[in-house]
Amino acid sequence: MNLKNLAPVVLCFVLTSASLFAQKQPLRLHYDKPAANWEQTLPLGNGRLGMMPNSDISDEKIVLNDITLWSGSVQDANNYDAYKKLPEIRELLLAGKNVEAQNLIDKDFVCKGPGSGGRQWGCFQVLGTLDLQFDYGSADASKYTNYQRELSLDNAIAKSSYQLGGVTYKREYFTSFSGDVDVIRLTADKPGKLNFNINISRPERSTTSTKGNTLQMEGRLDNGTDGNGMQYIANVKAKLTGGTLTSTSNSLVIKNATEVVIYISATTDFRSPNFKAKMAQNLSAAMNKSYNQLKQEHTAKFKKLFDRVSVDLGKSNDDETTDQRLISFHNNPDNDKLLPVLFYQYGRYLSVCSTRVGLLPPNLQGLWANQLHTPWNGDYHLDVNVQMNHFPVEVSNLSELNLPLVELVRGMVKNGERTAKAYYNADGWVAHVITNIWGWTEPGESASWGITKAGSGWLCSNLWDHYAFTDDKAYLKSIYPILKGSAQFYNSILVKDPKSGYMVTVPSSSPENSFMMPDGSGRHASICIGATIDNQIMRELFANVINASETLGVDVAFRDQLKKRLTEIPPAGIISKDGRIQEWLEDYAETEPTHRHVSHLYGIYPASEITADGTPELAEAAKKTLNVRGDDGPSWSIAYKLLFWARLHDGNRAFKLFHELMKPVTATGINYSAGGGIYPNLLSAGPPFQIDGNFGACAGIAEMLVQSHEGYINLLPAIPDSWKASGSVKGLKARGNFTVDMDWKDGKVTSYKITSPQAKKVRVKVNGKIQLINSRKSLLLI
Repeated sequence: MNLKNLAPVVLCFVLTSASLFAQKQPLRLHYDKPAANWEQTLPLGNGRLGMMPNSDISDEKIVLNDITLWSGSVQDANNYDAYKKLPEIRELLLAGKNVEAQNLIDKDFVCKGPGSGGRQWGCFQVLGTLDLQFDYGSADASKYTNYQRELSLDNAIAKSSYQLGGVTYKREYFTSFSGDVDVIRLTADKPGKLNFNINISRPERSTTSTKGNTLQMEGRLDNGTDGNGMQYIANVKAKLTGGTLTSTSNSLVIKNATEVVIYISATTDFRSPNFKAKMAQNLSAAMNKSYNQLKQEHTAKFKKLFDRVSVDLGKSNDDETTDQRLISFHNNPDNDKLLPVLFYQYGRYLSVCSTRVGLLPPNLQGLWANQLHTPWNGDYHLDVNVQMNHFPVEVSNLSELNLPLVELVRGMVKNGERTAKAYYNADGWVAHVITNIWGWTEPGESASWGITKAGSGWLCSNLWDHYAFTDDKAYLKSIYPILKGSAQFYNSILVKDPKSGYMVTVPSSSPENSFMMPDGSGRHASICIGATIDNQIMRELFANVINASETLGVDVAFRDQLKKRLTEIPPAGIISKDGRIQEWLEDYAETEPTHRHVSHLYGIYPASEITADGTPELAEAAKKTLNVRGDDGPSWSIAYKLLFWARLHDGNRAFKLFHELMKPVTATGINYSAGGGIYPNLLSAGPPFQIDGNFGACAGIAEMLVQSHEGYINLLPAIPDSWKASGSVKGLKARGNFTVDMDWKDGKVTSYKITSPQAKKVRVKVNGKIQLINSRKSLLLI
């Protein structure tokens, strides 16, 4: 390095969680027509309440959500005699009789009752629909002009406007981060031109009435036993400028107003016995403030989270509507540098809007649903989906949004201990493939997918990430019993495989996938011994518990047990005869080579057992695995493959996966194979809508720019050619509680800044070379 080109080392300011960076270009989704279906509506949310308006001219439908609104109830579906069948199951598997073992599991080793298909399991449900029916008098509503509809990610506000009959009408919507209510403001630029009715409803288990000039909907969901499940209530009120407000038995009627502000306050009795009083309190507090004050407070609170990160990949023209822009990007991705930024920040926006500390983590649909029975129950799938929902939060400077998942997991432990004893007579706790807000940990109702027990270990990876990024020792102490309990479970169920000599999980399975039996019978099975994902999860979990034990100074004996286990369990990957990483301990042939799950690459991401530099042979085998799997699939699967390629330092292939993900989709039927993409409102399509694709791609874009899982901060580890010309990022996070800012030109870092709350040394890989710097100082490269 030429020392003449090295600027003096200067002291750097310390970034805190409140540091804000304004995005250089406005971040917005915009359209020139009302939403024709729900997949075109714009999502608003404050971590509890959700709202998706279609902004129709004559009949506005606004779908309402509350993240806590669930049917079902707590149940114990553990089969407490299941462990008695475990010796026979193991004997069959070790003898190569996988199909017979699977049949036995289906008979005696799954949950009791209908499982996730039953009413007691429950599901996340839509709260209801607010309906605004407009009367324009003699004006023909179909003759509107100059229609505009948009969502601003910068302030979490949606807007629409249009002209009709010589009048300009405007609507503005937000779910208040400060006031915890939904707010809608309607205006006309000529006096007395607002005439409409307000109704609220849901398809079942609801009663709508009016009390004075308050519209109320309330009801009780089915708990699957006596019918008396979760209670909910929503009240709607309006403030008018000009005109009159009256009511019928089930609607509010507004005549000749010039401005109307609508307030919707909704609550459930989830952890809230005084929910009705809370609803009334929220409504009263909001209405006692001016609209502008409520809006300003909402924006300020939202921005404290959202404005922590900015990304610049180059200038772009966003004159095209977002739905058309999506088509243009898919046709020529190199012409639009802002759409990847918009999509990345949209992922951050969705995180901020779909969860909050003290409540629930985002489910399969975040907090947005338009059905009573959401796809796959709108629950929490533990074999990638809920974990993927949280992949971007740490690196994207939204660390506290990991905490709702931590508390969901904490609430699963006691039942997980019962499940561990019931099925495996094991120590610790376990969770299988699915869970709900009621703490389910039992196997699912079918062996082909429901017996996978990677869920608890994988969840512990998310919990560990929060510590890795924050370096918070008090937090580590609080989660240590959860991590230890999970490790105790896996440690206590291991069986020696007589063929390989490894200690392995028996029974095992690779999530939702199956293989051909090698006996030529044409039969296939899902149940095996020692699936690769089990081995990779155990390696990561045991290492993390060892690390935590040393850091906290506890459990020396157990720590030593785990160190010994790491020498006995299979390695992170075994390379098959065709050069790929084996999905199973045996080199079985897949029944579906392009299967949507790629679980045997868990060691690449979220773990760091397989790395481009540290394990080059396994990295090459992983690339062959991905090439055979293909680049298509449901949206979440495409996003996961994007993450793998980013970790393998192939920026162009990662960008190819991003381009594949961004294909426009309108289908809403359930899809398990190819055809995933993005709806016009930029929500990810499985199809149907499944939010993990948004979050996975958000994490993937961040991983293309910064990585920190190999013991150093790696700047631009997987930047694609399309982004190399020039760019900058501010506010991304790295493990160890470091904040990263950098600029680049022609694919080379030109300046960077690494900061942290306390002074400490950190290794940084810049333009291919690793340097040791002090995190409180800024090094400028020219």
